[in-house]
Amino acid sequence: LTQITSGDYDDSQPEWSPDGRSIAFVSNRSADPDANYDTDVWVVSAESPDRGGTLLQVTANPGPDSSPAWSPDGASITFVAAVDTDAIVYATPHLARASATGGGEEVLNAALDRHVSSPRYSRDGRFIYFILEDGGERVLARIPSSGGSAGRVERVVAGPRSVDAFDLGRSGEAVLLSGDSHLPPEVFLYRRGELEQLTHTNQKLLEEIRLGAVEKVRFESRDGTEIEGFVVKPPGFDPSFRYPAILRIHGGPVAQYESRFHYEAQLFAANGYVVVLPNPRGSSGYGQEFSMAIWRRWGEPDSEDVMAAVDYVIEQGYVDAERLGVGGWSYGGMLTNHVIVRTDRFKAAITGASATLYVANYGHDQYQRWWEYELGLPWENRELWEELSPFNQVEKIVTPTLIVGGEKDWNVPIINSEQLYLAMKRLGQTAELVVYPGQFHGIDTPSYTKDLYQRYLDWYGKYVKGGGDSKEN
Repeated sequence: LTQITSGDYDDSQPEWSPDGRSIAFVSNRSADPDANYDTDVWVVSAESPDRGGTLLQVTANPGPDSSPAWSPDGASITFVAAVDTDAIVYATPHLARASATGGGEEVLNAALDRHVSSPRYSRDGRFIYFILEDGGERVLARIPSSGGSAGRVERVVAGPRSVDAFDLGRSGEAVLLSGDSHLPPEVFLYRRGELEQLTHTNQKLLEEIRLGAVEKVRFESRDGTEIEGFVVKPPGFDPSFRYPAILRIHGGPVAQYESRFHYEAQLFAANGYVVVLPNPRGSSGYGQEFSMAIWRRWGEPDSEDVMAAVDYVIEQGYVDAERLGVGGWSYGGMLTNHVIVRTDRFKAAITGASATLYVANYGHDQYQRWWEYELGLPWENRELWEELSPFNQVEKIVTPTLIVGGEKDWNVPIINSEQLYLAMKRLGQTAELVVYPGQFHGIDTPSYTKDLYQRYLDWYGKYVKGGGDSKEN
């Protein structure tokens, strides 16, 4: 092993140059890295004698740069750049390029208001391939390496699927890690316009179980904004039956439900629930303005959007309006908290790894920059901090609520769950708190994961299904 960088910095995403003599990487080397998002692309010799004392700075965009990839001739580096620094985490990341010796930075697809990731040059250098996130899908796309605009983006592997990763061969072929609504990610080969599945890791299991149908839907929110999402129906779905339903809210908030295999939703569907997976405002996949709609308005337009999703499935005639559940994890749990202080329509809620009294997180969680950029300093702008915190309306909660999280979660610390639980108990409401020992922001220990899902089913089974009719699958 040879150490080639040093200093009090976090260096990541290393990429070898074509000649094997240098490595491009990403680092925030500003005077106070904890106070900004300004990561840049740097180049260091692969045999740096001074452990990175001599570095070449390739990019100077004041926003975050990431995911460097070299051109085949080593002359340029493509990367992902978020240039709207005021939009912080809501900013659309664009495809960009710079000279490998520094300078000449240019955004290649400024007109494309969608998230891009994982850029890579084709072996002949003619194209730059990347993953494009758009309206509930993640596709493999490309532009000519000479530059491109929204109109010149070619969707190479598209359709209702999700591409998680890819690499390129010598003759224009691509290998993908990809799946869809009924297939967990597998390895595929794309060659001459054809997509061939190479691995069948879950085939035996999938042949033994029944999965629920997944429908992509669109509906209007209260103010007329069009919202998109997915509905997962129980296996053997009967459109004349009114099923209990679960509104499941994604985290992020800058993320999206997409055409991929949702194990959790299929688990609920297999137990007789219609599962509603909306992409409310704040989500990615629909442009920066759509994401920015919740700026300093957490829980306001997005609450209306997710409730519109519930109204939509009820209007279709196959959901029982008296048997509704809601839940989510991370920001999905936070939005769940906002929902249950606004409505008593749900018979049960499950809030996982969520925040409630936002000021309690300042200086404690990992989001110092985000809090300050969006809400301001809590001693200077305290009114907004308190206005947005669902904890300050906790007396309005009447929904039986299961509160869960990890003991060692420094992303959304467990103190939030503890405070919500204690407040609900003091108010005489039905609440249960479950803390998983040693777990971070996700529950990864297999026995804990099984326990968590069983608690989900038990909680919704007790309070949502109740004594009503059900169709279990």
